[in-house]
Amino acid sequence: MARNIQSLERAAAMLRLLAGGERRLGLSDIASSLGLAKGTAHGILRTLQQEGFVEQDEASGRYQLGAELLRLGTTYLDVHELRARALVWTDDLARSSGESVHLGVLHQQGVLIVHHVFRPDDSRQVLEIGAMQPLHSTALGKVLSAYDPVAHSEALEADRKAYTDRTVCEPDGFEHVLDITRARGYAADVEETWEGIASIAAPIHDRRRMPVGAVGITGAVERLCREGELRPELVAAVRDCARAVSRDLGAGRF
Repeated sequence: MARNIQSLERAAAMLRLLAGGERRLGLSDIASSLGLAKGTAHGILRTLQQEGFVEQDEASGRYQLGAELLRLGTTYLDVHELRARALVWTDDLARSSGESVHLGVLHQQGVLIVHHVFRPDDSRQVLEIGAMQPLHSTALGKVLSAYDPVAHSEALEADRKAYTDRTVCEPDGFEHVLDITRARGYAADVEETWEGIASIAAPIHDRRRMPVGAVGITGAVERLCREGELRPELVAAVRDCARAVSRDLGAGRF
């Protein structure tokens, strides 16, 4: 059985201690509460402070939880709320389109799939929650890159791999694709990531009108396209789903 790392256990105990009781605690209070030598406690606090998990008040020298923990917690809550608000609407989209539906958010220079609704048929399918997709070639990734400045920067900085001969990799060409995405309110991927597969995605905004994710459908090119063009009724269905989730998140009408 693997042994726990003692320094991490102590750091976690410090964070829990600071999260409860008095808002700020001194070094002596923390050390005595956890049964640690002051030098040991100070070393762990210094590391947590460097990482932004703990802050020290300059006047009193006391410690409190840092902004980085708040950011991490907010990110978790945002994704959790996004998925919860999208459950009904993504089910409806899968039924109306007849295709699989993915909900994605920006994560580590890519798109993290946080919800996946299977195509409503009897075909064998694999659950893709937790899978990563590229920013520059997928419909979900293009939407995030077009509307989220952080995603945009990460897409430009990342290695834009050519998955097929249709993948747009050059910076100028990619920027043009994002301009088109913003102009029409959705993004498409027609065999740019996978041969024979197409996808359509639209942005989801929160109550601050900030982009928090993207929702899209994925399926065979022959089902999503007609005479070489995306089927307009599918584009409309995806955009309606994105607007509905955005309204539930407090964004109002788009």
